[in-house]
Amino acid sequence: MTAAGVSLADLRLFLPELILGATVIALCLADTMMQGSSPKRKPLGALAMLGTLIALVAACSGSGELASAFYGKVAIDPLGSFFKCLFLVITALTIVTSGLSKELPERNYGEYYTLLIAVAFGMFLMVGSNDLLITYLGIEMVSIVSFAMVGFRLRDKKSSEAALKYVIYGGAASGIMLYGISLLYGLFGHTDFTQIHHALNAWGLTYFEQGLAAGDSPFPITLLVAMTFIFAGIGYKIAVVPFHMWSPDVYEGAPTPFTAFLSVGPKAAGFAMLIRMFIGIFIPEGEGTGFASVNGMMEFPFDLPIPALLGCIAAATMTFGNFAAIPQTNVKRLLAYSSIAHAGYLLMGFVVLSESALQAVIIYVVFYYLMNMGAFTVCQAVRDETGSEEIADYTGLGERAPWMAILMTVFLVSLTGLPPLAGFIGKFYIFYAVIEHGGFWFWALALVAAINSAVSLFYYFKIVKAMWLRPAEDETPLNINPVYSAICTALAIPTLIFGLYWTPVSQPAKEAISIYRTPKSAPVATAPVDTTIKVADRK
Repeated sequence: MTAAGVSLADLRLFLPELILGATVIALCLADTMMQGSSPKRKPLGALAMLGTLIALVAACSGSGELASAFYGKVAIDPLGSFFKCLFLVITALTIVTSGLSKELPERNYGEYYTLLIAVAFGMFLMVGSNDLLITYLGIEMVSIVSFAMVGFRLRDKKSSEAALKYVIYGGAASGIMLYGISLLYGLFGHTDFTQIHHALNAWGLTYFEQGLAAGDSPFPITLLVAMTFIFAGIGYKIAVVPFHMWSPDVYEGAPTPFTAFLSVGPKAAGFAMLIRMFIGIFIPEGEGTGFASVNGMMEFPFDLPIPALLGCIAAATMTFGNFAAIPQTNVKRLLAYSSIAHAGYLLMGFVVLSESALQAVIIYVVFYYLMNMGAFTVCQAVRDETGSEEIADYTGLGERAPWMAILMTVFLVSLTGLPPLAGFIGKFYIFYAVIEHGGFWFWALALVAAINSAVSLFYYFKIVKAMWLRPAEDETPLNINPVYSAICTALAIPTLIFGLYWTPVSQPAKEAISIYRTPKSAPVATAPVDTTIKVADRK
């Protein structure tokens, strides 16, 4: 690569993203040429699926590389490749369920599929970013396009209200995150993750003793504020407390196929981005994955209470999500609060930040995709036939659509975390990583998570009770589209299998904890800043 511009090697490494970009352009052109023709969903859906599958092949072919593109701003590594493949599988399934939906207007399918592929492109940027500015760009692309998709049903008041709330919360989180990035750049003169790590380490070793000798407080309060503000932007995307407020209304108001996508795609991208950021900034470089010990984080000469803050947020998130889900009567709102609770379980892995903890996070994300996508697909199938998403409409589903009721039971039991399903294995890995670390507060966090898992049993089984233990007022069988049954069956089978044999997921997840790091000697643009942080300077 030269300073003259982008090389062909950069474009080759960026091939999956280029394919998605070409698919967006092709969809726009095809939709324009098909103006006035009907139906459009099948040909446009086929075009979107073709582009997604070609991008999937390209992403899988580069899964073993460890390189960077565009002056080190975009990383190509096992972590990115793993999640890109997962994103494309989620997108492909969403294309199919969107084509079946009765909620989406026929004449707008061109715009819908175009926006969906654009969101996938944004998620690629999120997981591949090696720089805070690219991270911000990816979050903004996913968020802004998602605003439009949530409000896609223009004549639906719930959809419009949900989109407005999403825009307000998203704009506030975006501004806070950008301010945090500016603070971090002001402290260290870098936005590259690896360079921030080296600058942070050098500052700690060099200026900590000087601060003590001068009688100043060496505690990096500005650094903590900067990281907190950056986490606010990411926390909004993964819906953790206190950045969760948008989630229930958005999940309920958005078209059900996109709600299912939103619950697993951007959330997975947010956690993948957190993994890259935390490894890049806080994990020392070394052999293999670079993990120095089970404790994970680099040893600071000062007390930086990031694990304590994350532990409190994780406990609050899972507790609020589970208890707020109990009184819900709408299935989509219930699953929205459930999604908040699961974000709390996933965040436990970052409290420890060991190799086993991050492996557990990746495993949990994959299993969560299977069971949550399956639950929302059943919800969509029932809504298409009944026109409602209320739990009351699931009464007697075991008689009216027995196979769908069986599949929904499998997904809900797995979401609870009961054996022998995949959800149990996901939680087992998370709990084990926290307990392995040891210490009273980590045991306490695991206990809170276990209690919350027991609480979730109550509201998940409200739906199971309605389906199997209450007689249906209308015993007319539901005419469920067989494609819905096929999709849910395809998701339920691995949910069952991975509860008994999970090596096909755990091994790739372990290998995925490998990221590209900018070489220490690599030229990175810096600003002439004074990195000494003293109380006297802040007064």
